[in-house]
Amino acid sequence: MANHPEGILFPETLQREIKDKFLYVDRDSDIGERLMFDNAGGAFRLKKAVERAIEVDSVPDCPERVHKMALKLQKIQDDGTDDARLIFNAPAGGSILTHLTASQTMFDMVRAVAENVPGKNMVTSVLEHPSAYDCMEYYAQKTGRELRVAQSNRNTGGVDVDSIIKLIDKDTVLLSVMYASNITGAIYDMESIVREARSVKPDLYIICDAVQHAPHGIIDLEKTPVDGINFAPYKFYGCRGSGIGYVSERLSRLPHHKLSAKNIEDWSLGSPAPSQFAVITEIVNYVAWVGGHFTDSKSRRELFVAGMERIKLHERALMARMLDGSGGVPGLRKMDNVLVFLDNPDLTIRDFIMAIGFKNIGYTKAVREYERRNIIVYDRLATSLYSKRMLNSFGLDGAIRVSPLHCNDILDIEKFLLATLEISRL
Repeated sequence: MANHPEGILFPETLQREIKDKFLYVDRDSDIGERLMFDNAGGAFRLKKAVERAIEVDSVPDCPERVHKMALKLQKIQDDGTDDARLIFNAPAGGSILTHLTASQTMFDMVRAVAENVPGKNMVTSVLEHPSAYDCMEYYAQKTGRELRVAQSNRNTGGVDVDSIIKLIDKDTVLLSVMYASNITGAIYDMESIVREARSVKPDLYIICDAVQHAPHGIIDLEKTPVDGINFAPYKFYGCRGSGIGYVSERLSRLPHHKLSAKNIEDWSLGSPAPSQFAVITEIVNYVAWVGGHFTDSKSRRELFVAGMERIKLHERALMARMLDGSGGVPGLRKMDNVLVFLDNPDLTIRDFIMAIGFKNIGYTKAVREYERRNIIVYDRLATSLYSKRMLNSFGLDGAIRVSPLHCNDILDIEKFLLATLEISRL
């Protein structure tokens, strides 16, 4: 994909089909026509995922039985578990864990390592989401370890590999870093991070928060063999109500909350909803359908990878147009009074998230002006517990976060640019 630094748009016919598979891309049930460019907070849902969730959740039967419907529910859950492994390209062994949220999976994974692995320090980065950073901070304090924090790069909007690796030594218990920033979209070089970290300490436990990156790029644990990783189905075209994690075989064997009679590697507690596993399967079905337009492979993983590659390329093309202009409308980089923060010119190492501001108007007021034009974006402020640490690391007091998705098209970008041009002239 590095061979296409400005991306490739989907063919128009396919783009229309893609948009039609999602709910509320062009309008919502209250205000009618609008653009929802806040997919780093909420996210568009696949129609099929919502329909399938309702269909499966309507079944009253208990999956832990042996009659026909129970066996059908078991099959749905098994298929969804296999598809979660497919998304991660998880190796044999290890376990899939579920919770109500991805944040809960992160706390479970960090706790198991922090409470059971010897060492003197734990390493993370300043850009982590609070669900990852705060649990590292909590368990470092609880277990009496030093928490070492890699700082951000104000030029790239990410964290350099060397900034992380220099903090690791033979006494490091755990490294926890995210796959991509939910403020800037900067993608961490996970292959290099994993390789270099384990060159310092070969048996180092590594956990990765992939919630932000999963809807935009390929995850491959064969290339980045971390011990724990998670994603949130609702941010990955699915539904709210679950967080999905994977733990490696060695992490799965560490003491953790479990029923006494179950296998040591089992991380499930109670009876998870089969409908949530049906949603995961619909996510993979959809991405594989996209991939099927670009490859003749019959392999479900290869179809999924091809789909994610084209999703990434389409979003990169939209990002290039947003930055440099489209349809005769100037891009963000060329508008007077518009600030593009942390604007790394290399779009191949960015997910489609923009952090912008205006010289003539404050962040919150600008968000309201977008809303007046039926465009939904979000202001990340240094006064917010979700943003303060990250923004302070960049020397910013705030930013307007703009996060479209691949179901958006070039006309959506042009509408956004026209609205931005109007706001810049207030």
